[in-house]
Amino acid sequence: MEFQELNINKPLLNAISDMGFTEPTPIQEKAFPIIMSGRDVVGIAQTGTGKTLAYLLPLLRQLPYSEQRQPRILIMVPTRELVLQVADEARKLTSYMSVRIDGVYGGTNINTQSDRIYQGVDLLVATPGRLFDLVMRGTLRLKSIQKLVIDEVDEMLSLGFRPQLVSILELLPEKRQNLMFSATLADEVESIIIDFFNDPVWIDIEYRGTPLTQIKQELFLVPNFATKYNLLSLLLEDNEIFEKVLVFAPGKKTADKLFNKLTHKYPNQLAVIHSNKSQNQRINTLGDFKAGNIRVLISTDLVARGVDIFEVSHVINFGLPEIPGAYIHRIGRTGRADKEGIAISLMSHNEKDELEAIEQYIKQEIPLQQLPEDLVISDTSDDDSDIEKSKGDKAYLKPVKLSQGGGAFHEKKKKNLKVNLGGPGRKKRLSKRKGKMK
Repeated sequence: MEFQELNINKPLLNAISDMGFTEPTPIQEKAFPIIMSGRDVVGIAQTGTGKTLAYLLPLLRQLPYSEQRQPRILIMVPTRELVLQVADEARKLTSYMSVRIDGVYGGTNINTQSDRIYQGVDLLVATPGRLFDLVMRGTLRLKSIQKLVIDEVDEMLSLGFRPQLVSILELLPEKRQNLMFSATLADEVESIIIDFFNDPVWIDIEYRGTPLTQIKQELFLVPNFATKYNLLSLLLEDNEIFEKVLVFAPGKKTADKLFNKLTHKYPNQLAVIHSNKSQNQRINTLGDFKAGNIRVLISTDLVARGVDIFEVSHVINFGLPEIPGAYIHRIGRTGRADKEGIAISLMSHNEKDELEAIEQYIKQEIPLQQLPEDLVISDTSDDDSDIEKSKGDKAYLKPVKLSQGGGAFHEKKKKNLKVNLGGPGRKKRLSKRKGKMK
């Protein structure tokens, strides 16, 4: 099938042609008519299969011109990098249309974003935290939202955005179309679907735990951190084969440590990215890597989800993630758009539990490789205890430490001891949920 066979108008077809696309992917082909029909949709397809265009195309096809200020399409994503990417894709698709598109996210001036939103927007891409802040300020009203997209919802929940997400869903008009897209779907997500979606159509392109077939997976078992570093450094020596490499570190400290050690051997070839870097640094670093100005990007899981970086020849896991689904998202940065890729995992002995969980999740064994003969095996007693476990890049979610002592304390009055049970809205959702579970 070609895009012309779908019910796509001329402006969108021209934009698709400019972007170099000729045929819809399976998720795009299956989702288009269902979304056009107005049904709620839950779409599951592996990373790199075109999920963003799968929901953007039908939504933009149905979006009429309007001069109203408040947005009609809301797309929620977990990270600022995804905000920028989805907004950019939407702008490319609307290059022959009059559609106002904007993206908002935390870590930058909220007043500037408020001013832009106040000027008027048709399609808004947002992280849940900043979106909720704008709603609470009164800058943004959600009563005009007709279409809602939740992209990578399980990552939103793992980042701690569930309270904001639920609050936003409760503020949205009941009469709306709901779309959810992800490469993996945690069990916790199903309660949100039951509570807030209306009899959705499920589109499951491939089994949700199976990695793409065009990704070759390899596993190296090494005794310690020092040997793991030696192996990484040795692999990167072949710059003809390892031409564009994304290295996933288990945390920010390890990412910085690898960058500082490797940059002396490979000057002007590496960069590092994580949540401690400024927004401009992160944008510029991703841009340089996408453009090929740097060969190796060392990152935390910050860029594991959704971020499109084409032509990545290798993904190297410097340690296995604790969450099996994160492995799928990591290796999915290579082998995109029907191109082959290679995913290499460097594992130490104390990561056997993570390996077992991942192989059970993907329902296959990752082939174990022989260590290179010229690899220097370190005799250090280091057992990886000095590096972080792969729990993700979520330092900004650490709880605030309260100072001990010195403060006044007063017993609450009886009238203030009441517990908020959720009110009539919660009762209605629970009733709806029970009805669907029968």
